Amino acid sequence: MARKPKKGYFVNGHFVTLGSDLDRELKAELKGTSDKSRTDMKKDSDHRQAVGEALMDLRPKLLKGLDLPERLMQSLAEAKKLTDFGAKRRQLQHVGKMMRQLDEATVMACEAALQAQHQGSPQEAAEVRAAEQWRDQLMADDAALTHWMASHPETDIQALRSLVRQARKDAEKALSTQPTPAPEPADGERVRLPKAGKAYKELFQMLREALRAPAADADDTDDGEDDE
Repeated sequence: MARKPKKGYFVNGHFVTLGSDLDRELKAELKGTSDKSRTDMKKDSDHRQAVGEALMDLRPKLLKGLDLPERLMQSLAEAKKLTDFGAKRRQLQHVGKMMRQLDEATVMACEAALQAQHQGSPQEAAEVRAAEQWRDQLMADDAALTHWMASHPETDIQALRSLVRQARKDAEKALSTQPTPAPEPADGERVRLPKAGKAYKELFQMLREALRAPAADADDTDDGEDDE
């Protein structure tokens, strides 16, 4: 028995089935009831899907502050638990469907929260800058070690010295293998060693953790005072 042909029409060489989502969108455009083209609607749909998927990795505090619908929160929590690729994909499609039901302001709030997490807090940014500055000073000047220990006496000085020594060796080796020699520094300008080696990264991490510790201790003290 031959299949009954679907009713519809062609638009730019593409067959549109009567009653389909595309059919309704086209008719809405013709009537002027939609201010978005099909392309715009597709982009918005894809964008909301991507935002919904990214929310899975949003920090709990930021996620809670969005005050999203309970069903969406539950779907996100379920998606995080799933390990099967197919099941996770289906769950994320469900998340995307609910994201498309949100108003524009809520979606923008989600985007802002994701951006805030990506950039980090002002305190975190300050910690990174301070750690980078200390690392450069320690690699360039032995006297910087004395200044660091005066400010952070709890630091394991042997471990710190070892990392500084190795980071210098790695940087000097990288400098010697460069195809063109580095220009001589101007008077008063610090020699800039290239970023190279595992020790360079480990030195940064060690310094950042040490700089972060006082802030963490202060937070613990504040929490204790609130509990009293």
